[in-house]
Amino acid sequence: MPQMPIRNWWLLAAGGVFEAIYAAMNLLGQDVVFLGKPALAAGVCTVAAAIGKPGRGGSWLLALNGLALSAFGVASLFPPHGRVGFLPYALLFVIMAMSIGILALSAARGLRQHVSEQWFFGLAGAVLVGFALGFLIFGFRWIRLEPLAYVLWMSSYFAFSAICKLGLGLRLRPGLSR
Repeated sequence: MPQMPIRNWWLLAAGGVFEAIYAAMNLLGQDVVFLGKPALAAGVCTVAAAIGKPGRGGSWLLALNGLALSAFGVASLFPPHGRVGFLPYALLFVIMAMSIGILALSAARGLRQHVSEQWFFGLAGAVLVGFALGFLIFGFRWIRLEPLAYVLWMSSYFAFSAICKLGLGLRLRPGLSR
């Protein structure tokens, strides 16, 4: 995947920008419904970037990430009636973090001649897989967190995912691929 530029690399980078906006707004305590807008925008941009990628490579991982992110955004915009626990949201986060984490790890594997980029994507992939495991642990309440800790954990995930998507988007930009 890293050797082949994608047509819509800028959509992947834009998805990262929207995720960064979500992280900042979440830390600032914005209303959950308002937070759904940048999450949905990030998901739509990510799916569009996956569709615009020629060939097979890792585009299905990108599409899976975008679909889960879009579902989270829609669920935030239109919260279900009644009480819904954290588990369904945590499972969406597991899908988001694992898909982009695996994509980053595969990008690192394809960048053997570019050690600094290989190191960045390898570390990013490992951290994102760690986020996925954390969301699984918190979702099933094997470890309980206070509400503020959930906000910090989700904001940290979105900020880290934003950095990874921006990095992948810029790396896949035509003219930059080697």
